[in-house]
Amino acid sequence: MGISPLDREPDAPVRCYVALGANLGHAAETLNAAVERIDALPATRVTARSSFYGTEPIDSSGPDYTNAVVEIETKLGARDLLHRLQTIEYDFGRVRPQGVHNAPRTLDLDVLSYGETISDEAELVLPHPRMHLRAFVLVPLIEICPHASIPGKGPAQAFLSAVADQRIERLVES
Repeated sequence: MGISPLDREPDAPVRCYVALGANLGHAAETLNAAVERIDALPATRVTARSSFYGTEPIDSSGPDYTNAVVEIETKLGARDLLHRLQTIEYDFGRVRPQGVHNAPRTLDLDVLSYGETISDEAELVLPHPRMHLRAFVLVPLIEICPHASIPGKGPAQAFLSAVADQRIERLVES
């Protein structure tokens, strides 16, 4: 049995997109600090960062979310990147209650895409399986990369009309 493609360290940096969200505590401060932590990961740098957006929760209740997307270049393997992002979440107090889907959170970091990788492994599905269904992902992604393409699905712009009913507003950053 060979090494999973998610565990291979690439020879050259891979362009990835990561979604950030929070709706507990001081969300904007948390997202700013999380971007700094992502930029400090080994062999990784943040190359673009969207504005912050306010969105209402989908499939859950609680306060509105503050969301953003960052573009990174990394030489970390996809699974290693995921684990490091989860460590950042936990460092900011993320709790994953058993049996509770989409619970309010202090920080949520999702790998949206890892280069052109397509994977259906239980731990990490790439591209993120719902990114094309979420305005809070598509709008900030397109802000930083107007011609973004979702691997295996097509241009991100093509999915905007399907999420037009989801409330999203650009926030003034302090």
